Amino acid sequence: MLRSYLRLTLFALGLLVGIQVPGFIQAYANNVEARRLEAQQGLTGFQETAGRFFNGDLNALVAHYRASEDPVIQSDARSVSALVERARLLDREWRIMQGPWYAQAWHVLVGADKSLKAQVWSSYKFQVLLAPEAIAWGLCSALLLAWVIESIFVLLQQALFPQRYRKRRRIAKPLPPPQ
Repeated sequence: MLRSYLRLTLFALGLLVGIQVPGFIQAYANNVEARRLEAQQGLTGFQETAGRFFNGDLNALVAHYRASEDPVIQSDARSVSALVERARLLDREWRIMQGPWYAQAWHVLVGADKSLKAQVWSSYKFQVLLAPEAIAWGLCSALLLAWVIESIFVLLQQALFPQRYRKRRRIAKPLPPPQ
């Protein structure tokens, strides 16, 4: 009986954890989009200057700033270069988050920018979404967790108590019909 309750508890835990996945992915995507728009807005003035003098090439503007002998302009080159790199990173993240759900999930799991993911995680509020994708994630993760834990339990039981397992198998075999 206790084993059944443990199974139910593991299933419920897997369900609750799985339901969080779509919410976190959406929170990450929203965070990336907001930061991307902010980065683009911060580059607007530099983009206009690059458009006027360098055919819109921000790298050429940065190179021009770096080539200047004025230390103030050289310092601005580092700042503009950092803004350009940040905008490119956020644009790349945003494009990935526009893809299919499985690409988004995989990216957030293994490829997302660590600092962005940490910031989203620190502000993430756990929630129970009843959206179809959250329910699907919850059920899949619950079944997977229950299956993995049950498999580990059975393997440990077979490894630690092989005699019991063999006896059960012998008992479970049907007897041949009487002749």
